[in-house]
Amino acid sequence: MNNAELIARDLNVVWHPCTQMKDTEAIPPVPIKRGEGVWLEDFDGNRYIDAVSSWWVNIFGHANPAINDRIKTQLDTLEHVMLAGFSHEPAVELAERLVDLTPAGLTRAFYADNGSAAVEVALKMSFHYWRNTGHGEKTRFINLSNSYHGETLGALAVGDVDLYKKTYEPLLLKPLTARSPDCYEREPGMSWEAHSRAVFADMEALLAEHAHETCAVIVEPLLQCAGHMRMYHPVYLELLREACDRYGVHLIADEIAVGFGRTGTLFACEQAGAHGISPDFMCLSKGLTAGYLPLSITMTTDDIYAAFYDDYANLTAFLHSHSYTGNPLACAAALATLDEFERRDQIAVNRGLAQHMADAVAPLADHPNVAEVRQTGMVLAIEMVADKTTKTPFDWRERRGIRVYRHALSQGALLRPLGDVIYFMPPYVITPEQIAHLGEVAAQGIERAVST
Repeated sequence: MNNAELIARDLNVVWHPCTQMKDTEAIPPVPIKRGEGVWLEDFDGNRYIDAVSSWWVNIFGHANPAINDRIKTQLDTLEHVMLAGFSHEPAVELAERLVDLTPAGLTRAFYADNGSAAVEVALKMSFHYWRNTGHGEKTRFINLSNSYHGETLGALAVGDVDLYKKTYEPLLLKPLTARSPDCYEREPGMSWEAHSRAVFADMEALLAEHAHETCAVIVEPLLQCAGHMRMYHPVYLELLREACDRYGVHLIADEIAVGFGRTGTLFACEQAGAHGISPDFMCLSKGLTAGYLPLSITMTTDDIYAAFYDDYANLTAFLHSHSYTGNPLACAAALATLDEFERRDQIAVNRGLAQHMADAVAPLADHPNVAEVRQTGMVLAIEMVADKTTKTPFDWRERRGIRVYRHALSQGALLRPLGDVIYFMPPYVITPEQIAHLGEVAAQGIERAVST
């Protein structure tokens, strides 16, 4: 087998996600034969640093020996059993450990099988909670502009991606949208904290007017990943938690992409205030299993759990299920992932790696076509623009980011852009030398992308 043969077979039968398939005429899919550590290797022997962690999931490297062994052991014991009326040790142990690790008050774990499903669970659970407690008038949700929470219909509805909204609008719930605290939009000379505080006034106004009909506010803590890696100050979360309590509205923290060490702490919510905040729901996936198997968990509180705990005849039980809920193999991968955090003291290690990332791209801050280099923990983004002074973007149809992507592949790196934003979100096993290489490749790619 070689690259050309697998590409031909692929294009004959596979419809790829997040892809205009006509693009494959010029940019065919890259066939991957194997992975090891930060590396992906194709069938022709070319290797690529997986700088985006295979869509932000692979946090401890491909073919991680410890995670491999844990899954192999589980495979010989129990591959799957339904979680309705049955249980198994990996699901119980994982829930116990996450109760200990997540913010205080999150005491119940509801399993599903992907990030969008975790968001669906949180939305339905919040709505159903208010219904069970005599507040059926609460049927709406508040989101942030530029937000993304997944692509099933409920999750899509509470996102704010314009193309998705226009395409699927007849099928979607109608959320209320508050202005994002995105600090890229701050006035010159204004700090991240001052900007995020000022923008909170828009959320406060929405809550004041609509709390009586609102189930929950949903946010991605600190970082709107799919929204071009836009970032904001933790004070916004602190203000939001207080306001949700004051107005009697749930807070859903979508930590699917930002959880498990991405932002500098195990969970992004830990950075708000002196001791962090506790949401009413925390959605987890992606790094939960280190990219091995699909799994998601919605963490919630005893108060919400109690609203569903009732006699069967009252028909108040929560209505949601998936065939692979709490799959033992996926739970085993998640348990091994948590073990890796402890064994490596990974949060401390990441502080050093994050500094190497900052150093690797520091010269780009002065580039005339780079509006901003921004970073939160192990996520770094470089925003290319036509004019640095005015932040005037390139025409999106020119697809400058794809030029960087193609150059990076030729230099042994996978840098998949978000529009004209180039970002690093690598596995935590990356070395300083590999980070330096990514910095060089990004700089070369950006120079090529803006010069033609």
